[in-house]
Amino acid sequence: MKDLFGQAILDYQVNNSPENLFTETDITETDEMEVSYLFRTYQDMPKLEQKALDMSSGKVLDIGCGAGSHSLELLKKGLDVTAIDWSPAAIEACKLRGITKAVCIDLLDYKEGPFDTLLLLMNGTGIFGKLNRITTYLSKLKSLLAPGGQILIDSSDLIYMFDEDEDGGKWIPQNKDYYGELEFTVTYKGQTEDVFDWLYLDYNTLQNAAHANGLQCELIHEGKHYDYLAKLYI
Repeated sequence: MKDLFGQAILDYQVNNSPENLFTETDITETDEMEVSYLFRTYQDMPKLEQKALDMSSGKVLDIGCGAGSHSLELLKKGLDVTAIDWSPAAIEACKLRGITKAVCIDLLDYKEGPFDTLLLLMNGTGIFGKLNRITTYLSKLKSLLAPGGQILIDSSDLIYMFDEDEDGGKWIPQNKDYYGELEFTVTYKGQTEDVFDWLYLDYNTLQNAAHANGLQCELIHEGKHYDYLAKLYI
């Protein structure tokens, strides 16, 4: 991977002529994103993210932290926060922003803990990649939980994006095992990232997977765009 997403974050942090990011999936047109959005404060975050930060407590692991905006808000609350991301450039930016416990590592390789709160926001289920990898990730998350701990994770149900037939059914492409499995591409400063898998998960599927892995699942908040925040716990 070229780490273009992380490079955009670092460019913005050090004022190295940052440009907008362009994202595209196999079911959507190209979408333009201002990098400044990744540096938003609590006041500018969606209600779903604010709710997750309000619920966070104890020792926190911010997974897929990106620019570290969620971690910074939790640090302001006096919480003990560790931020992790696979992107070296994003982690460098986090450290420059004052997040001392920022680690460049893949979640599946992370062995510290346990934590009272595991935070996975901005489509936290995305890192699962594919439906058949959910158990691998939920097992890992479960192993990082302290007694009485919680996993706060968000996603969206993408079923609304598919055409409906006369009987009210949905036209799902035959090449997909699950309609929320997307192939994602990022373009930045004229370079295009290698295609990567990104999973959007409807709440019922997440709940069933949680139960299958010995976790309770509770719907905390539903947004206006088919998005939701869920709490998982043992």
